[in-house]
Amino acid sequence: MFPRRTTPPRGRSAYSNGLHPPPTAPQSYDYNHQSLPGVNSFPRLERLSSYEWNPPPSTSTVQPRHMPAMINGRKRQNDQFSAHHVKRQRVDTPSHHLSSPPLIHSRPPHHRTDRAVAEPSRLSLTGFDHSYPGPNLDVRPQVPTVLESSSSLHASITDKLSSQMVELFEACQQQPSDLERKEVCRARLQQDIQQIFPSARLYLTGSSMNGLGSRCSDADICLVIKGNKKPDALRVLGRLLKLFKTLSYVERNQLIRAKVPILRFREKGSDLEFDLNVNNTVGIRNTFLLRSYAYADLRVRPMILVIKKWARYNNINDASKGTLSSYTLVLMVLHYLQTLSEPVLPSLQRDYPESFNPLMDLDMVPEGPKHIPPYISRNQSSLGELLLGFLKYYATEFSWDKQVISVREARAFPKNNSKEWNNKFICVEEPFERNNVARAVHEKLKFDAIKAKFAESCRLLHERKELNSILPFRAIIIKESSRG
Repeated sequence: MFPRRTTPPRGRSAYSNGLHPPPTAPQSYDYNHQSLPGVNSFPRLERLSSYEWNPPPSTSTVQPRHMPAMINGRKRQNDQFSAHHVKRQRVDTPSHHLSSPPLIHSRPPHHRTDRAVAEPSRLSLTGFDHSYPGPNLDVRPQVPTVLESSSSLHASITDKLSSQMVELFEACQQQPSDLERKEVCRARLQQDIQQIFPSARLYLTGSSMNGLGSRCSDADICLVIKGNKKPDALRVLGRLLKLFKTLSYVERNQLIRAKVPILRFREKGSDLEFDLNVNNTVGIRNTFLLRSYAYADLRVRPMILVIKKWARYNNINDASKGTLSSYTLVLMVLHYLQTLSEPVLPSLQRDYPESFNPLMDLDMVPEGPKHIPPYISRNQSSLGELLLGFLKYYATEFSWDKQVISVREARAFPKNNSKEWNNKFICVEEPFERNNVARAVHEKLKFDAIKAKFAESCRLLHERKELNSILPFRAIIIKESSRG
C-alpha cells in the first residue's frame, strides 16, 4: 500500500498492472455519443423519446480551452472524429481520464451552432430539460450493465476483499430503469410546475447524475427560476407544496426548513424519494465535477459505493441526525485518493480551473469536462488495499482538530480562526463555495461515534480482510437485487 504524500500531486504517469489495467482502446469522457464499447458504454433505451441539446452561445468570460491529448509529447491524430458523430449530445459514461503528460487518447471538442427546439411534452433520460436554455442533455442510463463492467473490474482481482467490493458494486449500482423512473417523474413535475412558474426548469442532480448512485439512492432535483429578482426559496416551495398536494403521482410532501430548504416527497406507490431545492445551482456544478472524478479511474465508483454502504450500515451517514452526509463522504474518499504518494486522482480544479470555473455560465457547465485530457494513475493498489487505507487514514493519520479536507487543492490545509473552520469537529471544504459541508457534525458525541467506527472497522478489516467483517454485504446484495 502506498504511503501518504504531503504535497499535492503534479506529475502524471502511465498506469501498469493494477486492479484496472489500461483498456485496449483508450476511453474518454464523452458527451457526443462517441463512447467506445466497454465498461462505461450504455445501451440505448428506445421507450422514451430523446431530445437534442445544443448549448447557446456562452455568456461566460472564461471559455474552456481545447487541450489535445499527448503521447510522448506529440499530438495524436483522431481519425474517428467527424461532425456527423455529434448530432446529439448526452452524458454518456465512458471512462473519463484526466490530466497532463503523458496522456492518452482524448477526443477533440465540438460545438454546434444550430439550436434544436423540442416539444414540451417530449421525455428524455436526463435531468436537463431541452426547452430550458441551459445544460439540456440527452442522457441514456447512467449505469453500465454488470456484463459490461465485469470484464474490466474483475480483470486483475486476486484477493477476496476486492472481489467482494466489486460484487457489491455490481449488485447495487444505479440501473437504467432506476434513472428512467426518476426522469419520467422529473419531466411530469416540470410540466406541472410550469403552470405556476412558466420559466422554471428542473434539473436532476447529485448521485442520480454523477455516476455514484445506487439502486436505492434518492433523487435530488434543482428548480431553476431565472429573473431579475432572486426568488424566496421558502415562498416558492410553499407554493409548490400546495401544488403537489393536488398531483396524483406524488405523496408524503414535506417542507424542510434547512439552510438550503427543500421540498421532500415520494413518487406515489413506490419508495423513490425526491429532494427539491430552489436555485441551489452549485449542486449542478458539483454534479459534473464529481462525475468527472467518478470516471477518472475504474476503482473510484466501487470504492465510493462500498464506503457509503458501510457508513449507512454503521449509522454515520445521515446529516439530519448530526453525522456525515453522502456528499461529505464522497469528498473524504476523493481526498484520500488524491493524497496518496502515488495518487489515484489529480485535482481537476487546480489542473483545469477553466473547466470548472465557479463563475461559468450555467449553460456551459456540462461543456467544461469535455476538454480535460485523460489521466492515468501509476497507483497499483487493489480495491481492498484502498478501502483499508481509507479507514486507516481517517482512524489514525488525519488530524481532525487541525486540518481541513480540500478536494479543490488535493490536500489537507491547516485550520485557521475563521468562523467556517474554527471550533468545528470535522472540516470538509465544498469545492465551489468553499464552506464546510460537514457542519452537521456539531455534537462531540456524534463526532466521537464517527471516529470510533473508523477505528473499529479499520481493526476488523485489517484482521480479517473480508468485507463481511464491517458490513453484511451479502444481505445488502439480496435486498438490492429484490428491487424492481
